[in-house]
Amino acid sequence: METLIGFLVAHGYVVLFVWVLLEQAGLPIPSIPLLLAAGALAGAGNLNLALCLALPVVASTISDLCWYEIGKRRGGSVLNWICRISIEPDSCARRTEDLYARLGARSLLVAKFIPGLSSVAPPLAGIFHMRLSRFLVYDLCGALFWAGTFVGLGFAFSHQLERVAQYAMRLGEMLVFLLMSALAAYILFKYMQRRRFLRELRVARITPEELKRMLDAGENIEIVDLRHSVEFEADPLTIPGALRLDPKEIEERQQEIPRDRDVVLYCT
Repeated sequence: METLIGFLVAHGYVVLFVWVLLEQAGLPIPSIPLLLAAGALAGAGNLNLALCLALPVVASTISDLCWYEIGKRRGGSVLNWICRISIEPDSCARRTEDLYARLGARSLLVAKFIPGLSSVAPPLAGIFHMRLSRFLVYDLCGALFWAGTFVGLGFAFSHQLERVAQYAMRLGEMLVFLLMSALAAYILFKYMQRRRFLRELRVARITPEELKRMLDAGENIEIVDLRHSVEFEADPLTIPGALRLDPKEIEERQQEIPRDRDVVLYCT
């Protein structure tokens, strides 16, 4: 532990910048503990507080700007690809779209506080061709709010965190084992939850190719387009003859769905 603290003091600025840059690029490596540690080291006089705040903001903005440009050039496929590598791929896109539909550009102010969404919100802004100047203003404010919160907490409670570090030093390898076990248990729980969801979904699922064959054969089926309104606006093309419904409208408009034929629902 002493070696780790010494390493952070000697190379803290580089580690902080690269770590945040990689996390915001999409790697599943949480930055919050590092921001808290940087704030605590600044509170103890080992690091400069202004640099501990500025470097994560710059790293985050660089990564977000790259994702914004990718989203602007590649469209909705980028959002689906990012969500596919997240820990909750089945709800990632929907939660992001809901947040963006409610808050618009303001979603960038809070996205970094929501696990899995910090890497998705910038490309979504690009997909909807938000003005670059508007994106940068909101993204910078969001990054400053996020980094300032955790660096500030580490700075304010630096003495308490120092005591925690002393206790951690006593635990030594046992602490590492406990933390790794907790992380493994959480990932396993999410994996099992996802497998259960996919098993239930697969019972009544058909492929796009199977649907195409049914349509070509002239089968009497009803197709319901359940894409989120945000996603539909980004890509308004739909299957000819499909009934367009927002998922929130299903209950009030369910009478429009015929009961005398098979119904095929699709989203992303």
